[in-house]
Amino acid sequence: MPIYEYTCQGCSHDFEALVRNGERVECPECGGKKLEKRFSVPAAHTAGSRLPVAGESCGKPSCCMGQCDMG
Repeated sequence: MPIYEYTCQGCSHDFEALVRNGERVECPECGGKKLEKRFSVPAAHTAGSRLPVAGESCGKPSCCMGQCDMG
């Protein structure tokens, strides 16, 4: 069951919806059915990858001079 991103053409609300087989999606704000499916890039997590801990470098030489605040 994929998750799709939509923009309602009636009220301009952006939202995500889990779509099951044959299910009709409607805007959670206004109930509109005239929707534009937006391009969505799937997130991928690879084994062993993680965000750096505060004070640790993320690995990019140009990033925070070794004091990355991504954690």
